[in-house]
Amino acid sequence: MDILQIFVNGIVLGALYACIAVGFSLVWGVLNVINMLHGSFIILGGYLTFFAWFYLGLNPILVLPAVALLLYILGFALQYLFINKVVTAPVLTTLTLTFGLDMILYNLMTVYFTATPRRVTLDLGSIDLAGIVMPVDRLLGMGLALLLTGVLYLVMRGSTIGRAIVAVRMDRQAAALMGIRVNRIYAITFGIGALMAGAAGAVFAMVFPVTTNLTGVFLGKAFVICVIGGLGSVPGALVGGLALGVIESFAGFYLGPQHAITVGFLLMLILLVVRPTGLVGVKGYE
Repeated sequence: MDILQIFVNGIVLGALYACIAVGFSLVWGVLNVINMLHGSFIILGGYLTFFAWFYLGLNPILVLPAVALLLYILGFALQYLFINKVVTAPVLTTLTLTFGLDMILYNLMTVYFTATPRRVTLDLGSIDLAGIVMPVDRLLGMGLALLLTGVLYLVMRGSTIGRAIVAVRMDRQAAALMGIRVNRIYAITFGIGALMAGAAGAVFAMVFPVTTNLTGVFLGKAFVICVIGGLGSVPGALVGGLALGVIESFAGFYLGPQHAITVGFLLMLILLVVRPTGLVGVKGYE
C-alpha cells in the first residue's frame, strides 16, 4: 500500500478520534472529572442514530442534531442532579460515581438494545484521487467530525457560555465572585461533553459498526488523545486525535492491526514522561 494512502487513512480516522475525544477533554479540563460515562454516551448516540435510520427511515445526518440534543439533556441532568454534589471532592470520588453511572447505562443498553454490532449503511461508493482510494462515507464522516469540532471551538472562543466555561476552568472562586453560577456552568459543560459524544457516535455509526462492547475502547482512546494532545482544549483534542489516527494507521500496516492500539498507549506513556502537558497543552492542566 502506498504511504500516502496509509497517511490519508490515518487522517480520516484521526478526525473521528478528535470528535470522540473533544468532549471528554473539555469535561476533564474544566470540571477535573474523569468521565467514565463517555464511551457509553458515544455508543448511545450511535444506537439512536441507527434505530432512527433503520426503523423510521430517517436520514442519519438530519437525525444527528436531535441525537446530540438528547445527549446534552441527559448529560446536563446527570451533572446537575448527581455529579455536582461531589464535584469538589477528590478525583477518585467523581471517577467512582461516573463509573457507577456508566455501569447502569451500559447494562441498560445491553439489555434493551443488545450488543449486536449495528451500522448505518449509506452505500455511497468510493472515489479514486491520484491513486488514493477512499470510501465516500468515510470522507463524509471526516467532514462531519471536523465540522462538529470546529463549531465547538467557535462556541468556546466567541460565545458568552464559552468564555464563562474558560473563566471557571481558570479560577472557580474568582468566576463565582464575578457572578458566574459555577454549578450551572459545570452542568452545561458536562452537557456539551455528552452532546459531542453523542454526535461522535452518530458519525461513527455511519462509518463503522457500533456495539456496547466498544464503550471501553472509545473511553481508552479518548484518554490517550487527551494525554497526547493536551488537556482541556479543542486544538489539543484535534492534534491528539490526528496524531493517534496516523500512528495507528502506520502501526496497523507495518506491525499488524492487533498492535496498533498498543503503539498508541506506548506513545501516551512516553509523552507522560517527557511532556506531561501534551503536544499543545497548557502547563497546569497535565
